[in-house]
Amino acid sequence: MIFVGIGGFFGALTRFYLGKLLAHPYPWATFIINSTGSFALGLVFALQLSDWLWQLIGIGFLGAYTTFSTFGFESLQLIEQQKWGQVISYIVSTVLVGILFAIIGYLVV
Repeated sequence: MIFVGIGGFFGALTRFYLGKLLAHPYPWATFIINSTGSFALGLVFALQLSDWLWQLIGIGFLGAYTTFSTFGFESLQLIEQQKWGQVISYIVSTVLVGILFAIIGYLVV
């Protein structure tokens, strides 16, 4: 369990600072973070790491790095602003690209 905490600590910091670096009115930071996280998780899953490495990287780091709650919150913000085109493109692209990148990450190995 300590490996989940260590990985989560570094994943959360990475997500925080990358989010600041990529700040933009459209939620590009979350889109990029979730897409790259999906790719990395597919890759890590395909590598069939030992339990402790899976806990450190897959559950800890990537679990804290990616963020479904921010995706949901940013979608709600776009809805409140009545930016319907952006809402639809953000939700659809995030889901489709996330799944596609996870598959690609898995197949790269």
